[in-house]
Amino acid sequence: MTPIFYDTHAHLDFPEFAEDTVAVIERAQAEGIARVITIGTDLESSLRALKLAEQFPQVFAAIGWHPGHAGQAPPDVRPLLRPLASHPKVVAIGETGLDYHHAPPDNHTREKQQNIFRQQLEIAIEHGLNCVIHQRDALDDVLSVMQPFAGKVRGVFHCFVNSPEDLQRVLAIGSLVSYTGIVTFKNAASVRETLAATPLDKFFLETDSPYLAPVPFRGKRSEPAYVKEIADVVARSKGCSLEDLSRATCLTAHRFFSKLTPATESRV
Repeated sequence: MTPIFYDTHAHLDFPEFAEDTVAVIERAQAEGIARVITIGTDLESSLRALKLAEQFPQVFAAIGWHPGHAGQAPPDVRPLLRPLASHPKVVAIGETGLDYHHAPPDNHTREKQQNIFRQQLEIAIEHGLNCVIHQRDALDDVLSVMQPFAGKVRGVFHCFVNSPEDLQRVLAIGSLVSYTGIVTFKNAASVRETLAATPLDKFFLETDSPYLAPVPFRGKRSEPAYVKEIADVVARSKGCSLEDLSRATCLTAHRFFSKLTPATESRV
């Protein structure tokens, strides 16, 4: 039987999937990708993610406001996101966090990102959820914002490409990391080094679809079915079987995403 895997971070609501959403999900099923978490990036995106989760039994949603969209966000996103957070198929808050790579280097932009990030951490605590964290060129400040919330909410640092030393800083606050198709790239030896240092129960697999398609699909649209290619490389890097990797990552996902329903069958 094909081992089960989950795609814990995809953007199925994005326009790249508008014409063939059903086919994309069917291909994921055929590859044993039994759960897909589709991630909101602002209010409208979160509403679309939730609609997809309602439409497909194997799809779940995270609702949140991406730091890259902080400039268009109201001063307080909590009244907009709170009504969605209690939905049974909303399994996390996010994608939230900080992104200084594309943001203007001014205090106002950074302060707004940080305020919106804190608001979403508060919502997560209120609803017993964890957070999907985006960070780019901002790890120190992400950890600083999260520190007062330690022990109350955890984060998964998605698309993790930082050093083993940064990994330890993330794990030290009780958070986890997630690896994308980048681990399959020839020039990503440093990411595989960090992966090798990551305990088997401290990470997830994700595609970040439609981005970062793994080898041999690099340069094309990514989709949840490609978790299989990511899993093959991760299992080799970790020196474990696909079955052990499946068991560990799925169990970790259920512990982190408390409302994610089990999928014990080899194909959904």
